[in-house]
Parts: sequence; C-alpha cells; structure tokens
Amino acid sequence: MRQRLLAVKLSIDKVRLLQACKDIIETILFCLPNAYKGTLYRIGTPPELMAKQITCGAIDNERKKVSWDTPMRSRYAPPGLAWTDYRDQPGRPLEAMAWCVERQHSWTAQDPENDQRGARVKMEGSRGDFHHMEPVLIHKDDLYLGDRSDIEYPRNFQGEKIWQNSDYVVIDVIKIHFRPNTIKINSLETRIIKRLSNVLGTQLLSHQFRQQSIEAMRQLAEDKQNSCNILADSIRNAITKSGFIFSLIKLEMGFLREQWEGILFENSDTKNMRHEAVLYLNKAIEAMGCDKDGLGKDLIEAQNRFLGLNPPPGLGKNWVQMQIEERWNELFATHPLDGGKKKDICCSIDNLKKSLCLGQDPDIVSACDRVPEPLKKELVHFLYSEIDHVDFQFLDKLIQVLENPMLRLPHQFKSMKSLVRLKALAEIMRQLEQDTNVVLGQILRPHYNGIITNVLHREG
Repeated sequence: MRQRLLAVKLSIDKVRLLQACKDIIETILFCLPNAYKGTLYRIGTPPELMAKQITCGAIDNERKKVSWDTPMRSRYAPPGLAWTDYRDQPGRPLEAMAWCVERQHSWTAQDPENDQRGARVKMEGSRGDFHHMEPVLIHKDDLYLGDRSDIEYPRNFQGEKIWQNSDYVVIDVIKIHFRPNTIKINSLETRIIKRLSNVLGTQLLSHQFRQQSIEAMRQLAEDKQNSCNILADSIRNAITKSGFIFSLIKLEMGFLREQWEGILFENSDTKNMRHEAVLYLNKAIEAMGCDKDGLGKDLIEAQNRFLGLNPPPGLGKNWVQMQIEERWNELFATHPLDGGKKKDICCSIDNLKKSLCLGQDPDIVSACDRVPEPLKKELVHFLYSEIDHVDFQFLDKLIQVLENPMLRLPHQFKSMKSLVRLKALAEIMRQLEQDTNVVLGQILRPHYNGIITNVLHREG
C-alpha cells in the first residue's frame, strides 16, 4: 500500500517538469533586479528525502537572457544527499537545506559572514553569499489523494517524526542568489519568491493531474466499468482541487491592489489610516487590561492580521464585521466603557472599513497624475470588482490593462505573467472537466462509439 501511495508523487514528464521549474526561476530573475542566479533542488520521497540539484541558471549582465546548467560546486549535485546526511545533527555544521526541509520555512542569508547555516560553505573554502532559499510545498491531500495513513515520515536526529503535524510536504527547494547587501529577511523580494514558489507547486500539480487524467482514460478504454470508477476517484478529485487556483488569483489581485495603493497614497495623508486605526484599537484593549488572553488577545491578533490583507471592499468589510466588530461588541458587554471612549473605538473600526475603499476614492484617484485618466478608471474597475469564480473574460481584460507600460506599477509585469499562468491552469482544469463529463456521459451508455479514443488523441 505504501509503495502505491508514494508512486503517486509527481509522476510528470521530465521535460515538462524541468521546463516548469526553469520558467519560475526565469520569472524570479527577470522580476528581481538584484537577483543573478537561481538553483532548483528536488526533494525525493519520504523517508529518504534525497536532496538533489536539478538545474541552475544565471542571468546575463544586460538582464535579457538566462543561461542554464551553469557550472556550480554543490554537495547536492547528482546523485544528491539523503536526509540523514544533511539534517541538523550535533558535531556538524547546520545547513539551510535542513531548515527548509524540516521546518518548511524559508531561509535568508542577509549577512553571510554571520550566517549560522553557512558554516559548511566556509569550511569547504568558499565564501558565503547573499541568498534566499524557499521550499516548494504541496498539500498532502493533493499529493496522496487524501490518504495519508501509510506515509513513512522521516525523523530528525532526536528520532522525532517531521511533517507529521503539517498538512504539507516539501517537493522542491528554490535558491536565489543576490548581489551583496540587497536581500533582507521578510523583504518584498522574499515575498515575491514565496508567491512564485506557490505558483510552481500549482503548475506541478496541474501537470500531475493532466497526466493522471490521460492515464485514467486509457484504462477506461480497456474496461468500461472499472475505468469509470478510476475517473470518479482521480479526475474528479483533480477537478475539486482546482479551487485553489481561484484562491491564487485572488491573492494576486490583492497584491495588485497593494501596488496600486502604494503609488496612490505615496503623498497622501490617508496612507496610514489602517495602521493608525489598528494601533488605536490595540492600545484600547491594553488599557482595558484584557490583552493577555481570551477575547482581547484574539481581537489583537485579528486586528494585526488585517494589516496584511488586501481583500476587495465588500469581502473586506464582511471580514472586519465578523472578525473584529462582533468581537468588540462582545468585549463591550463584559467591559463597559464610557460613551466617548466607545464612540472613538467604533470610529476606528469604521476607518478600517473605509481604508478598503480608498484605492477607488474619486478624489484620491484623480489626484494621482502618474497614470493616464482612462487607464486609472480601467484599473480601479478591475481591482475593486467582486468576483466569486474564475471569470476568463475578466482576466483577459485585466491582463490587457497590465500590459500597458504607462501603468507604472512596481511589479505589474510579474503580476501579469502570474495571472496568465493561473488563467492557463484554470482553462486546463475546465477542459478536463468538460472532457470528463463527455466521457462519463458516453461510457455509461452501451453505444459510446469510440468517444474515449477521440479524447485521448486530442490530449496526447
């Protein structure tokens, strides 16, 4: 049973797999002006977790072309290293790879001279460099089709199982090298790399689902009833997982709103409205003496979390009402305040809601002269629209707006490429659903007239 589960893992054509990885690294190198080299490491199946360098690319000085398979000395060159050879262990240097794999978190070397996980590089006679390493995560349910019972987890040096309490596994690690003193922990560059690593995981799953679907259809041609069950278990499972593509599209829309509001509020008094409101609300809870635990602590966490969100106005107002306003009403019931203090708190909550709409405020938008007026109107319309599904016509028009260099958003072309890729993934899943419905509709009839063969020829 265990062998069957692990065999599911990333059974993707090697050429497509390598190209998907190269595309993501190229996107990172073209988007981040201080990044000059990218390396991808494949993490094998548990419990061995063999870490192996797959490819390495460097961008030229003119930043127009990426050269691949750049020569590079690495402990992880093929055949790679097993988990027991690079995990944290007394008596040997700590490695960033072990951190990324075990903790499922990124590692940023912003000070190579004092990098506690760069000692091995120095011992081998090389100088440490400025870099960021990001693990590529995939949900266990997606990778093992919802059955986690027989996964054999690797163990750390203390004998404790890793990943057992996590919903994810690490399939790759991306390493991006930067020019000296140009990368910081939790910087915009690290957030961009994290977003693109999520896109890579999505692409790999999409290729995985497509290949599984085709194989299921071939089995369906051999045994009608048995293959119909396989389609129900594999193809429909893939389709139900496609909802995360829409989640990634919404994340990218939020990133675009963040960029737009960044240039819009550059010289505006309203740019700190959200931060000032959260600061006031947090201090009010502290003054009430209920910030250490219970409802007050939960409320502070929700208010701080809101600072990192960029939802559309309607969804954002609902979030504020459910997560913040309703909790404040509960707090008022147990900690009565005088009328003036309560009014100030309610005013700050209203400011949180108002902050969601500032990016489409006509007066603020008209005051921004960096972008042509018609282009501003189009952008605001798309960024603050409420969408509840993957709308391909909407995405096409938004992508056209982002193609205009007059927009001057900091990362508009990176966002445009991400939306193009996500739209393509959504179209693949839609086509899979249509093909599945056609095949199932035909195969459940005695006279299905070779429909499966036609689908297989088109997919191949």
